[in-house]
Amino acid sequence: RVRRAAAAAGTSPAELCERVSGLFRQALTQAGVAYTDFTRTSEPRHQRAVQHFWGALRDGGVLYKGSYEGWYCTPEESFLPESQLAERTDAQGRPCKVSVETGHEVHWTKEENYMFRLSAFRDPLQNWLRDNPRAIFPDPFYQCVLRWLDEDLPDLSVSRERSRLQWGIPVPSDPTQTIYVWVDALVNYLSVVGYPESHGAWWPAVHHVVGKDILKFHALYWPALLLATGLEPPERILVHSHWTVRGQKMSKSLGNVVDPTVCVGQYGVDGFRYFLLRQGVPERDCDYYEEKVVKLVNSELADALGGLLNRSTAPSINPSNTYPRFSEPCFPKVPNSREAKCTGRASAEDYELVAAVASLPAQVDSYFEGFQIYKALECIAQCVRQTNGFFQRHRPWKLDRRDGAEQLWLDTILHVTLECLRVYGTLLQPVVPHVADKLLSRLAVGPAERGLSGLTFLARYDGKPCPFEGRQLGPDTGILFHRLGK
Repeated sequence: RVRRAAAAAGTSPAELCERVSGLFRQALTQAGVAYTDFTRTSEPRHQRAVQHFWGALRDGGVLYKGSYEGWYCTPEESFLPESQLAERTDAQGRPCKVSVETGHEVHWTKEENYMFRLSAFRDPLQNWLRDNPRAIFPDPFYQCVLRWLDEDLPDLSVSRERSRLQWGIPVPSDPTQTIYVWVDALVNYLSVVGYPESHGAWWPAVHHVVGKDILKFHALYWPALLLATGLEPPERILVHSHWTVRGQKMSKSLGNVVDPTVCVGQYGVDGFRYFLLRQGVPERDCDYYEEKVVKLVNSELADALGGLLNRSTAPSINPSNTYPRFSEPCFPKVPNSREAKCTGRASAEDYELVAAVASLPAQVDSYFEGFQIYKALECIAQCVRQTNGFFQRHRPWKLDRRDGAEQLWLDTILHVTLECLRVYGTLLQPVVPHVADKLLSRLAVGPAERGLSGLTFLARYDGKPCPFEGRQLGPDTGILFHRLGK
């Protein structure tokens, strides 16, 4: 596939890969994605790792040379069984076979390759999954792999004739064969952590994040190859589904491919990240269209979060530009919200808000760890709505600062609101880094005060000192997030 694309572009495979690799790096930088290492299969450290890995397979007695024939899909670079094929007609109206999953045409191919004894690893793979029910997540994909293991598990062709595939890594001691591209690519996970010398510091405590279309390679072939070389499978394989556009799969022929660079320009880095992470559900395909992005981002980032910060720090309501004091008599601590109406000025709904935000950091942490970022953002958005309700309910702009009791209640309303905003800003840092930084800077939260581990909420409600109370707020840098146009 790479060779064909390079020929069509009038360049070499190496130059094409260099160009495409550069585009990926550029896209990651634009999207505010940081990475420790960016590995490529053309690097000497990787080629050395692949050759060592092949030697471990050979020494383990799991490779043999055999004649292989079957339906080969060039774009997917794999042989497909009859069960994954469908009858179609090509552009000239002739009957042909295509992959059910991708629609790519397949061709009958026969060649002599090195084969991997995949069939010998059914029991070890089933044992691994039985002992580690969360090894593949979400659960529908785990169940899918279990079903595959109950089906026919033919041995895997792990090399290609060199005459047909010149630009891959040659099989050690057999220059007529090229190591199968997927074996080569999967070893990246090892080469990047120092295989074969120093990978033990990381392996097997690694998590792979993969698309559902390459699940078989990651959850069947890769664990079997690892077991064959005496290594453990990765700790977890996190699987995500695809984005469709107005209900249709993205494809160049339909012209409905979404360019992330254009989206970052339209919605901003934070707007685009927020939409994808808020709406992306790993276990099912999600639909993308512009109106949906605009509506969601305007509603939750610009209006709900930005509006709340703007109203609670406005000079008219907080003329001293400080983090106001909390008054315990106004908002006394009570065992449960049903007793809240007896004393103070806080209502039962206010106590529900405090309970919700107090439990939010642990809840969000759990969802982040569990690869359910959309659920974490749903919880934050719900709490932001509740905080807006709290602010609106008590109408602090109507309170008279000249009255001592009113002043105490006004400051308490603002203190609770700013404490909520501080929690939201802290929790949103991995999702919308620029918006979160702007929000936390406005609340005068220092760099050392932005971690999740030390995050406390409304310490004064629990009778403890609050380090932010009485602190001068940061400078007003304007609107938190500008509303998107249609």
